[in-house]
Amino acid sequence: MCLAVPLEIKEILDSERALVIQGSAEMEINISLLENPSAGDYVIVHAGFAIETLDIPEAEARLDLFEQMRTE
Repeated sequence: MCLAVPLEIKEILDSERALVIQGSAEMEINISLLENPSAGDYVIVHAGFAIETLDIPEAEARLDLFEQMRTE
């Protein structure tokens, strides 16, 4: 089983690459599997590829769950 933390797209670099952030960590990912990604979107990444876009309420709910697990 894989748990994926939502990452926020900080910047679209080109048609296939974007810079994402989570906390203070940044990384470059492939966005070629997404339809119309944009800065500010939250995505789920697997093996360096964004595979799903989340709406903000869903991303926040998932991030809250990870925070709860971290503090328990």
